[in-house]
Amino acid sequence: MRNWLARHQHPFSFYIHLIGIPMVLASFPCLFTGWYWLALILFVGGYMLQGIGHKVEGNDVGELIPLKRLLGLPVVEFGPTRQADQPPSDSSPSGGDS
Repeated sequence: MRNWLARHQHPFSFYIHLIGIPMVLASFPCLFTGWYWLALILFVGGYMLQGIGHKVEGNDVGELIPLKRLLGLPVVEFGPTRQADQPPSDSSPSGGDS
């Protein structure tokens, strides 16, 4: 979960995933109950929303990362908006040092 949160720090990406992931999950019951077109629309639409979120985030879709590594393609696991990898700046106030 921690890795997922680190890969979805942009608010738009985070919230669009909250819509896209349930859509993909809802496609499976539709598939098994005979609602094939609805299953297809939910599955493709949910992944499209997540893909848009990753475009905004500036990183690769998680399901494609293993495939890209297998093919020797460059992988962007964490986009430029990730704050956890950035060292603290030297100009930050030191707090109680006077």
